[in-house]
Amino acid sequence: MNKREFIFRAVTDERVLIVLGGIAFLWRAVISSDEKITFWESACSGVSLFIIGWLLFAYMYSMSRKPTDWPATNRIYRGIAFCLIVLNVYIAIYYGMRWFGLMRVEISVPRDFIYRDLRYVIFMMYYCAAIGSARYLRGMHEKYRLLIKERPKKRAKNIKEAIFRVMTHGGTSVVIIAAAILWRMAITTDNVVTFWESTLSGLSLIIIGWFLFGYLCALSVKVKHRMDLTKTIQGIAFGLCAINVYAVFYYGVRWYGILSRIMGEVTETYVPQPLDILFRSTRYVMLVTFYCTAILLAKHLVVAYEDYTVPARKS
Repeated sequence: MNKREFIFRAVTDERVLIVLGGIAFLWRAVISSDEKITFWESACSGVSLFIIGWLLFAYMYSMSRKPTDWPATNRIYRGIAFCLIVLNVYIAIYYGMRWFGLMRVEISVPRDFIYRDLRYVIFMMYYCAAIGSARYLRGMHEKYRLLIKERPKKRAKNIKEAIFRVMTHGGTSVVIIAAAILWRMAITTDNVVTFWESTLSGLSLIIIGWFLFGYLCALSVKVKHRMDLTKTIQGIAFGLCAINVYAVFYYGVRWYGILSRIMGEVTETYVPQPLDILFRSTRYVMLVTFYCTAILLAKHLVVAYEDYTVPARKS
């Protein structure tokens, strides 16, 4: 085992990833103990996410370009890379606006620091899940070869299969993202987002995210005798679950705050600024884009599940 292989195995070891997640949790617990986050504390958090996110993206994309006897693995690498770049861009936008003072409040003044802590930990968990998946995905990439390289195109056998093909088509994802952009533009023209508008936005994300998570879990159960593929799907599903929790927490706290103000239980003195509203719309569009890329990734995972593979020949 050479040095590079040793480092790869160490970094992708589940115990190391658990420790990394624990460090992220403790770090945020320490810096937010006084309910204040200084610029340097925010900078350390942001830079750590930048480094991990973009290095992981570079690795996934570079692996997608390497030759393999199982082409589906290259497409899976590429799908994960696209998911990563969406989240990386979102993180860059967030910290850029935060550091330059362009964004003041995301949810409400008393709950903002909790939300920031949760976001950091959840995004770190997603990166850890992606790192863990890389170990098993490389096993798929190197240890198997596709036996039947050309499969005839078949018509959908039933409505379920037809719906899956439509939903996992690239054109459908483009339409969904465009609809998300138009939706947010329409509801934010007056710089006010009502409870029902926020509810529709949140429910759309929650339904898509958890439905896709359930689908991936079911797919991982169906896979037999290919542990690398099973572990890869489970890792991707775990990362998706983390983002789903992030969406649920944000909209849950958001809805609670709006309802409290409507009922007069809480008086919010801070008035959201146009850039705050803009970032909320950006977050929604980025999450929709992430889920669309995850749906396309699921398509490649299904192809890998259906492929007939055998162990690769040892050179």
